[in-house]
Amino acid sequence: MANSGQDTGASIDGAWNGLYFYPGYPEPVRFVALLIDVGSRFSGSIHEYEGIVSQKRILLHATVDGRRNATSVSFLKTYDGTGGWKHSVGYDGTLNADATEIEGQWYVDGARGRFIMVRAGATEEAELRKVLEPVEVR
Repeated sequence: MANSGQDTGASIDGAWNGLYFYPGYPEPVRFVALLIDVGSRFSGSIHEYEGIVSQKRILLHATVDGRRNATSVSFLKTYDGTGGWKHSVGYDGTLNADATEIEGQWYVDGARGRFIMVRAGATEEAELRKVLEPVEVR
């Protein structure tokens, strides 16, 4: 993806709603990403429902490990084994000027497709954080 070379100066910390597209399938896969941005590196988690390979809707979990250089964003999504999914997918994208969208391509084992992530609004983010927070042990 092209990089303007200008740093947005904004963090990509927070909740993001995303879509990725498999070539040949009309419907995208929806996902939610929670990212923690520390300078040029970020990490987090992604939650999505698998529905392309099987007819069952299995909630999949993955970790995120990435880097950001100005508007260029790259990360590796690694599934945790839920539903038999235990592989990694690379993502390369571009952060827009107001740090509200990341758009680019995913790739794995020679396959490629498009993705887009849009920053969740304040209400959506609060709801997502509440749902995805670990339950306290008492």
